[in-house]
Amino acid sequence: MAFDLILRNARISGTGPEAPLMDIAIQGETIAAVEPRLDAEGKEWGVGGRLVSPGLIETHIHLDKSRIMDRCTAAPDRGTDHMARVAAVKPGFTQEDVYARAQATVEQCVVNGASHMRTHVELDPNVGLRGFEALKQLAADYRWAIDIEICVFAQEGWTNAPETDANIVAALKNGATVVGGAPGYDPDHGGQIRRIFELAREFDVDVDIHLDVGPTIDDMDIHLVCELTQEYGWGGRVAVGHGTKYSCLPPAQLETLGARLADTGVAVTVLPATDLFVMGRHLDHSVIRGVADANALMACGVNCSLSTNNVLNPFTPFGDCSLVRIANLYANVAQRGGEAELTECFEMLTHRSARLLRRDDYGIGVGKPADLVVWNATSGAEAVATIARPLYGFKRGRQTFSQTLPELHRP
Repeated sequence: MAFDLILRNARISGTGPEAPLMDIAIQGETIAAVEPRLDAEGKEWGVGGRLVSPGLIETHIHLDKSRIMDRCTAAPDRGTDHMARVAAVKPGFTQEDVYARAQATVEQCVVNGASHMRTHVELDPNVGLRGFEALKQLAADYRWAIDIEICVFAQEGWTNAPETDANIVAALKNGATVVGGAPGYDPDHGGQIRRIFELAREFDVDVDIHLDVGPTIDDMDIHLVCELTQEYGWGGRVAVGHGTKYSCLPPAQLETLGARLADTGVAVTVLPATDLFVMGRHLDHSVIRGVADANALMACGVNCSLSTNNVLNPFTPFGDCSLVRIANLYANVAQRGGEAELTECFEMLTHRSARLLRRDDYGIGVGKPADLVVWNATSGAEAVATIARPLYGFKRGRQTFSQTLPELHRP
């Protein structure tokens, strides 16, 4: 028996330390065999007991407004005008400009192990469809390395801007597969959320909403989202991002919310880099973290993911597109350091994110696409704890990147 490529002696993610090392055979674009000591021929790569995982998944990122610090600096002295700063420069976005900045971000995501992505794109009147058209082209051009789906939404208000609604409808007619919003910036929170669900049903697309950003538990919109998810039968097709208000809930109330989310099938994406940077600016001491405890929600049965959100813009003037660094940051903030807890953090970059994106073709198994990453670690928990480096990546059986480990030059 012969295969195109065999990864020898791999530690498959999600298996315990007692599990045997496995050989992963790739034929064409798919995984053809996963067995210990596979008796087969083909080009061989010795993994040496290192972790092999499916490609990581960015469930919530903003490619269109990444890398704009050269024209749009962060607010000084812990200011709060992040959106206004971005809104001021959006009229200058061109299709070519968005493509070039998003391309740099996508390439950095790929070399950090990502093979799937959901990117949000703003369709407010001050930018129109330019960002959407750029990201559509980028998704087509980079399919060799990463699968990108596009969520269209309004950042600066929707019910008060008829042109925004027309832009979103146009994008949904032209290939967008997810619809979202930011009702916190809309004068009619409920009206925007209801319109999102109407469009989701009309175009048969998933829902992903920026929701419940704030330092208190007042006026949470998640209850309406759960109600509409149940009413529309959209369970498993709805996600909310941020949820900083959930970090302010006492344990009993968080459990109640978690039970409701689990029952209705609403997933939560936690975005620690942005939430840490933006939250608590009304405080001059004992500043709150504002990062929802995804582990606590998962204990209630909620599906959760961790993701990057912004890269190098006023909402988050940092970023190296490393999801394992994001998971490490989250684990520090949420104070989750046990082996099982860190394993769950890695799962929120992989299998749980795949569930959120409804990718039933995801994982390491016979017949699955050969989307694989080899890590300088032996487990998902270790990868998160050490911010491990991804060494090699494959997309549909084709190598997409490689990184070399640093070398000490001893005297």
